[in-house]
Amino acid sequence: MNRASARNMFIGATVIVSAIFLYMTVLSLQSLPERANTGNITEGVAWGKKVFERHACIDCHTLLGEGAYYAPELGNVIARRGEGYVRVVLETAAVQGWGTTRKMPQFDLSEKDIDSLVEFFIWMGKINTSNWPPNIEG
Repeated sequence: MNRASARNMFIGATVIVSAIFLYMTVLSLQSLPERANTGNITEGVAWGKKVFERHACIDCHTLLGEGAYYAPELGNVIARRGEGYVRVVLETAAVQGWGTTRKMPQFDLSEKDIDSLVEFFIWMGKINTSNWPPNIEG
């Protein structure tokens, strides 16, 4: 293969791969609005996200597979454990331990913060993630 053939093959492959990438990007962007659940964002959901960020929950937990893997996934926690369980954990975190080493710190959350976090977790659970994470436990 001479130099001109190699160059042409490289350029041709680059164009084909770029076209495939652009096509897949357009398909992904077109499907996002119907999967994102953005129409259901309430004031409580927004406040719950702020509480989630203020207390750096992502430093221990994952949210839709992103974050630390020290503590359980929270994107589907309502579906896995139920709203009542989540409320009890948020109210009594440091008192109630899991095993001997992993204990969630007590953040002294207000009732509004707990309600908003639960609302945020309910909203997160309704996002169409295309079955991600594949394991319901995260």
